[in-house]
Amino acid sequence: MKTNMGNTDRIIRVLLAIVASALYFTGTVTGTWGTVLLVLGGVFMAVAAIGFCPLYAIFGVNSCKK
Repeated sequence: MKTNMGNTDRIIRVLLAIVASALYFTGTVTGTWGTVLLVLGGVFMAVAAIGFCPLYAIFGVNSCKK
């Protein structure tokens, strides 16, 4: 897999993952929406760690500077 995410994009995804996880673990969002937020946060964190976004690949987007 070729990296298609720049550093700014990765930082934003990590911050969104932290916010989503915090909302879940503090009990602010519970039930189905809480589970959805937790899963979404996990996906954001994994994609940011890998540096490859499958949706970017499908739509031909590349935010990584060469």
